[in-house]
Amino acid sequence: MLEITDNVHLADWEIEFQAIRAQGAGGQNVNKVASAVHLRFDIQRSSLLPFYKERLLNYSDQRINQDGVIVIKAQRFRTLEMNKDDALQRLKELIQQAIKPVKIRRATRPTRGSQRRRMDNKTQRGKTKSLRNKVDV
Repeated sequence: MLEITDNVHLADWEIEFQAIRAQGAGGQNVNKVASAVHLRFDIQRSSLLPFYKERLLNYSDQRINQDGVIVIKAQRFRTLEMNKDDALQRLKELIQQAIKPVKIRRATRPTRGSQRRRMDNKTQRGKTKSLRNKVDV
């Protein structure tokens, strides 16, 4: 059972693991042992609250495919168990990021002092550049 928040849990039947061979360097062992993990989590079939499902389906992340299935590949560690734990942790973080409220941006204006400093800086740069021109004799 994966605990997302204090009152939201995911049952073991909702998360599907598939052992695969890890990619990359690792010597002979990497070619023989399936130590990497594909974690699959179907958002629609899950027991999550509708609010969570909606936020996850609208969340923009490359790990969520068009069918509403989260696919996480974990191959950071050498053992299958550690990769499973890593994949579960990453799933938990993904769900927590998706349900975090989006901060509303409020339009602000630059202060009068910052506008004045900007214009003074532009004037100074213009004077410096005008001194580089040819001198009339």
